[in-house]
Amino acid sequence: MDKFKAIILAAGKGTRMESDLPKVLHKVCGQTMVHYTIQAAKDAGATDVIVIVGYQGQLVKREIIDYVEYAEQREQLGTGHAVMCARDHIGSEGDTVVLCGDTPLITADTIIKLREKHRHESNGVTVLSAILEDPTGYGRIIRDQDGSFLKIVEHKDCTEEQLQVKEINSGMYVFNSEALSFSLDKLTNDNAQGEYYLTDTIQIIKSTGLKVNAMPVEDVNEILGVNTKAQLQEAERIMTERN
Repeated sequence: MDKFKAIILAAGKGTRMESDLPKVLHKVCGQTMVHYTIQAAKDAGATDVIVIVGYQGQLVKREIIDYVEYAEQREQLGTGHAVMCARDHIGSEGDTVVLCGDTPLITADTIIKLREKHRHESNGVTVLSAILEDPTGYGRIIRDQDGSFLKIVEHKDCTEEQLQVKEINSGMYVFNSEALSFSLDKLTNDNAQGEYYLTDTIQIIKSTGLKVNAMPVEDVNEILGVNTKAQLQEAERIMTERN
């Protein structure tokens, strides 16, 4: 296997946690959330792990016990901007997986499967998706009649019909590194929020003729993002049951 890198988004403050501690440093079963994501990436074969730090970045660096590299996102201008901050690390070889520092339940097994599908189908990018009974708030994976991937539509932009779609974007992806680097150069912040969205890279990659697909995760708990104290407790409960 050629190069496999991991970028972990860990720059957010996490205001809904009602704590001054950076979100990714909250602990699940005695370890920081971001540690689990780093470990999953390494266990899945990532040789380089780049953690994007922002809010209280020095503290995040100090608390991370794993051997990783860092890139700094000084202003929070969206997920696409966060990955842009790591562009020097991405290069053009092999694949790059983008993970979230606040999804401690993601497993190496799922990352491996996602990458295998990505390589088997020769995709430019493969999205980790999930089938949810209640997809409220998540971006939907829109497919055509044949089941081929068309696009991701954010919840607030969905039509009535699209709101019925149960397949959602987890915010985790495996990219062909060259395609990712190319698409980051083309990314703009021409939207209401003035942010750079990582999801926009998918349409850019698709427009170059590369294939895009999504793979639903088998256990939806793995994509559980922790944004509140209640979700932190839930993650701890699931992790305890696993061990």
